[in-house]
Amino acid sequence: VQLQASGGGLVQAGGSLRLSCEASGNIGNINVMGWHRQTPGKQRELVASIAHGGSTNYVDSVRGRFTVSRDSAKNAAYLQMSSLKPEDTAVYYCNLNQREFLGARTYWGKGTQVTVSS
Repeated sequence: VQLQASGGGLVQAGGSLRLSCEASGNIGNINVMGWHRQTPGKQRELVASIAHGGSTNYVDSVRGRFTVSRDSAKNAAYLQMSSLKPEDTAVYYCNLNQREFLGARTYWGKGTQVTVSS
């Protein structure tokens, strides 16, 4: 399974960006797709996730500003980020967890840089 993330870039505080993540390869029964972010010296943190049934989860710091969505037909997930703040600056990673013969497995894509200037 390969995950390709795109949509990162440089934006001013208060602006918006939309991240996209498309999965390809041996896609099975997806449990959840999500977005994490990481800054230097810090652990990767969950930003938002969306489960197969559509339920979503957000870290408190982005709730109300970010929206995660999925296109199951395309095996894709999106992260609409609005009212961006400098503290949102990070490398954003998408991931996918799916059920496989030997159990659930998580795959990660390469990150996309998001930089928010003040």
